Amino acid sequence: MKRVSSLIVLLCAILHIASSLSDGLLPNGNFENGPKPSQLKGTKVTDPHAIPFWEISGFVEYIKSGQKQGDMVLVVPQGASAVRLGDEASIKTKISVTNGMFYSISFSATRTCAQEEKLNVSVTPNTEPKDFGVLPIQTVYSSDGWDSYSWGFLAQSNLIEIVIHNPGREKDPACGPLIDSVAIKALRKPTRQRGNMLKNGNFEEGPYIFPKTNWGVLIPPNIEDDHSPLPGWMIESIKAVKYIDSGHFGVPEGTRAVELVAGRESALAQIVKTIPGKTYDLIFSIGDAKNSCEGSMMVEASAGRGLIQVPYESKGAGGFKRAKLSFKAVSTRTRVRFLSTFYHMKSDNTGSLCGPVLDDVRLVSIRS
Repeated sequence: MKRVSSLIVLLCAILHIASSLSDGLLPNGNFENGPKPSQLKGTKVTDPHAIPFWEISGFVEYIKSGQKQGDMVLVVPQGASAVRLGDEASIKTKISVTNGMFYSISFSATRTCAQEEKLNVSVTPNTEPKDFGVLPIQTVYSSDGWDSYSWGFLAQSNLIEIVIHNPGREKDPACGPLIDSVAIKALRKPTRQRGNMLKNGNFEEGPYIFPKTNWGVLIPPNIEDDHSPLPGWMIESIKAVKYIDSGHFGVPEGTRAVELVAGRESALAQIVKTIPGKTYDLIFSIGDAKNSCEGSMMVEASAGRGLIQVPYESKGAGGFKRAKLSFKAVSTRTRVRFLSTFYHMKSDNTGSLCGPVLDDVRLVSIRS
């Protein structure tokens, strides 16, 4: 009997861990399961627990696809429904995770009537003070009217609460961003592969990308290494970079890459240990994402006191080339940094921001 009980306990533990590591939408993460008519006053949700698996506070609306606000059509990113967060409104949900593991959250958001909208994303419990993500969403990178965003965190319990909060204060309290398709992904701790001093140099480890979508997911600006949804890398800029997949974009190597979508305001960096006086080669691929991003591109790479500008003539149909920067380390820690010299927009007249693709980045030491 004791043996049977032990097996049951072990099986439950295995099932709990498996469920914690699953990647994809949170329960009712697309908000397709909505409030009852009696829990709505127009579009405003009146019951804090009206949306299954979620708890709301403040002025929260349940929006259907194609719904209008005056002359403006409210765009729902995916499916038939989304939620809109008014002034100081929030949505939150509890999920099971694995304590001590790193995760990223992905969700879609679109700006409505407010001009400088932003979102605070946080998890509890969290022992780090002021550890939350402030995601600016006033810049729309895609022509669809919305973008998908990501944010990373370290789980400090097996049960956590995820909160998405609109801190804005507008004349119209209903003005605020639409939120849709909230998902999670477990991330492995970045390690250095053999023959590469950089972590996650091929960008294969990164945030959840929604299947059957062609807009990738943004990694917000001012993201530090220990909280990056792109493990090993920092976003040292005031604009985001875009994480893309080979199913919908041109990717030089493997299945994932990074598109530098905001010119010099979109920079990617990693700090690596080096030996002063020793020579290193920084080798990388640049190309285009096969997304109608055409023209003369330029990727600027720097490390130590070394700098190189690599041109690439894009026809918007995919393709890449390899480049190399040789430099001598001047300190025990060297910052490797990439940015796009120019600003680009797609040639299909959609107004979408785009740029060169970076992939397969390697740093190797050169023997004397």
